[in-house]
Amino acid sequence: MATSKKATGSAKSGGVRFSEEPAAHSHVHFDEKLHDSVVMVIPESNGNFLVKVGFLKTQHRYEIDFTLPELPSLGADICSAPIPNPHIRVINITHQSEGGVKVRCEYMPHQEGVLCEELTLVSESKEDAHVRIKVQARVMDRHHGTPMLLEGVRCVGAELEYDSEQSDWQGFD
Repeated sequence: MATSKKATGSAKSGGVRFSEEPAAHSHVHFDEKLHDSVVMVIPESNGNFLVKVGFLKTQHRYEIDFTLPELPSLGADICSAPIPNPHIRVINITHQSEGGVKVRCEYMPHQEGVLCEELTLVSESKEDAHVRIKVQARVMDRHHGTPMLLEGVRCVGAELEYDSEQSDWQGFD
């Protein structure tokens, strides 16, 4: 007769706990959209936004889609401020029929660590109306695995560096 066992451990050590009841069918159920599986848009008290895009890799190019709530201070004619940033740029801004403003940007992380790049959306008709968006990513070196991308983030390319020592080409004799 098989007996159920219980593995114990503290929450700090990441312990595992097994059920006391024998299970004929063990399934793990997740919500349709986990909190940690989508790009998070967090409103700040000053009217700006923090957008958390999860784990990315250096030297890779990503398209990131996120939806902001309606921005009445900017009106209907929203565009990206012409502030040059070599790492991030707005590709498209569209008003959603169900409300909100969908923003698509292209981002290429340039170093490891927690990076924060800033975008500014402005109104074409209202002077001095703007909203700042901080895009925050946790960036790992391009040699350290492949991150699971959040919904709304898509890798569209990699900037590869040529290293003659790592080349597979040996030539012919």
